Amino acid sequence: MSDTPNAIEALTAHKPSPGEKFFPKFEVTPELVAEAAALVDQYPEGKEQSAVLPIIHMIQEKFGYICPESLPWIAEMCKSTPIHVAGIVTFYPGIHTMCPGKYHFRVCRTIACSLSGGEELIPYICSKIGVDPATITDEEPMAVSADGMWSIEPVECLANCGFGPNLMLNEKLYSQVTRKKIDEIIAEYKNK
Repeated sequence: MSDTPNAIEALTAHKPSPGEKFFPKFEVTPELVAEAAALVDQYPEGKEQSAVLPIIHMIQEKFGYICPESLPWIAEMCKSTPIHVAGIVTFYPGIHTMCPGKYHFRVCRTIACSLSGGEELIPYICSKIGVDPATITDEEPMAVSADGMWSIEPVECLANCGFGPNLMLNEKLYSQVTRKKIDEIIAEYKNK
């Protein structure tokens, strides 16, 4: 057997992140099984695979990201295969295969936000949180600060085009963002 990972293993391989210290390590508990089973039960018999995406979202919310160890468990819960689950995980850009920081910036990079000044937000945020914007690539669109407190990721539309530039910090949307507003946001969360 080859030690070279296949394409799916390479895409879903564990990518260590300083943000991991702010999230629990993936562990299958009776409570997790019960929550996943409740999601699966929402679908008719024979359609259990429909619960893959809701379970992925549940796992990401609890553990910060989808680790390789969770793929076979999700597949088993949904009567699916690990390759099917990995295909979904690697398809959607909002699903993380690397743990974000405690506070995760998602910055809109679409044309409406870019035209209203959003293009300068990513390098500015990177400078404020201590990450190199050059580390943000198509292969790894997220950068995490060395202390794990912050991460940043360019994203497509945040559905608030008339009020750009837009960004989200964790689940909170900020509109008409300026450098000053970024400074205020960082100062507010730095003390939490």
